Amino acid sequence: MRFRFRSTKLQQLYETEAEARRYSPEVADGFFEAMSFIKAAADERDLYALKGFHFEKLKGERGKAGERSLRLNKQWRLIVKIEQDAQGKLILILDIEKHYNE
Repeated sequence: MRFRFRSTKLQQLYETEAEARRYSPEVADGFFEAMSFIKAAADERDLYALKGFHFEKLKGERGKAGERSLRLNKQWRLIVKIEQDAQGKLILILDIEKHYNE
């Protein structure tokens, strides 16, 4: 599936592994695994099909805004949004966040 990044920080993490030190190795590895999965997915149905990432719509206002998450580990999530453009659907990579800010 096509994707793009909202921030240059996450784009640099993906392209050059810059800023990887900001995250634990487990979170960084989860990010790269999730990105490989997103890249290989034909559409969002593939994201829902792989249960290990727990792809799900967020609750409340964020869910109403179309935000979803993929689990990187027990505490950290990759926050994304499905968007539409002239070429079809794509994933907007929003952020890496600690779940419930625990």
